[in-house]
Amino acid sequence: MKIERIETFLVPPRWLFCRIETSDGVIGWGEPVVEGRAEVVRTAIDVLAEYLIGQDPLQIERHWQILTKGGFYRGGPVLSSAVAGLDHALWDIAGKVYGAPVSSLLGGRVRDRARVYAWVGGDEPAAVADQVAEQVAAGMTAVKMNGSGRILPSPSVAEINDIVARLAAARSALGDSRDVAIDLHGRVGVAGARRILHAVEDLHPMFVEEPVLPEHMLHLADVVSSSTVPVALGERLYHRSEFVAPLNAGIAVVQPDVSHAGGISELRRIASLADTHGAMLAPHCPLGPISLAASLQVSFATPNFLIQEQSRGIHYNATNDLTSYVVDPTPFTWVNGHAEYNPLPGLGITVDEAAVRAADQNGHAWRNPVWTQEDGTFAEW
Repeated sequence: MKIERIETFLVPPRWLFCRIETSDGVIGWGEPVVEGRAEVVRTAIDVLAEYLIGQDPLQIERHWQILTKGGFYRGGPVLSSAVAGLDHALWDIAGKVYGAPVSSLLGGRVRDRARVYAWVGGDEPAAVADQVAEQVAAGMTAVKMNGSGRILPSPSVAEINDIVARLAAARSALGDSRDVAIDLHGRVGVAGARRILHAVEDLHPMFVEEPVLPEHMLHLADVVSSSTVPVALGERLYHRSEFVAPLNAGIAVVQPDVSHAGGISELRRIASLADTHGAMLAPHCPLGPISLAASLQVSFATPNFLIQEQSRGIHYNATNDLTSYVVDPTPFTWVNGHAEYNPLPGLGITVDEAAVRAADQNGHAWRNPVWTQEDGTFAEW
């Protein structure tokens, strides 16, 4: 069996899928994408496909090593995401060939269900409370929300109080038996992050995500030690070596993205590295159905798994949602805030190829917003 064809598809709202077909007719699907730069990753896939065509698809680790190290210049979001999508598709093929879910090929499941969280929005506390109440009514046991919108790198007292008020509204709607996490998105500086962590401490968030930017990692230990709030990050890190410093700084949760950090192969290794530091895995995944299916395969097989991000109903998906490109939505039906174990082979989903090909005819050119402060200077989105 050899790899015969590799195709990519730009599908709304902001995703890129790849399809690998073998000489035996086995097909694997992956989701290689950098949000806002999908076309660039598509080109990277074309270049990497030069190596993969004609190869045995079951030699996944061999291919991962060559795809990530075969070029003199390595890493970064574009190349790592391109490798990630190809890696998903190869694992999908392997599972279908062996008649087993990818989690079984990773050593077997260690849990029967994986906890997921839902995103909530709302600029005012009352709106936050209403959205959280809706998620509680739907059976969710955890939610995540942006800590703020546009904010000054050195936030004012009013801006910090707004964060606290919105988090307090979520906590009130959730009670003490459910969880809320907040995402700062690297929007504030180091000192601002310390002040925010201290301010929200009494509300006991499950974690505060990305309190500082990756380029400020030198000061991460100071941020982590400034409060008892668990710190999480990792969506903009692409290799296990990049997680060493934050783990040494004491972060509690790693958040690699299976579509950015080298795929299933590397996500599993990052989880193991985190385990040696007593940290938990909460895979980043505000993306499409293939990315989520790949993430869940790792989540079911990982002992130090905490919770899984998922994008069903998220604001990005106004035109197309998780179920738009799959034949059966059952794997993305949450039961009491959990994804049930999926015994189907490969990634456990059947991609609606006709829908994907039709969507690719129009494609997309999604770009993230570019924000500025009131004085015209750049603001982190």
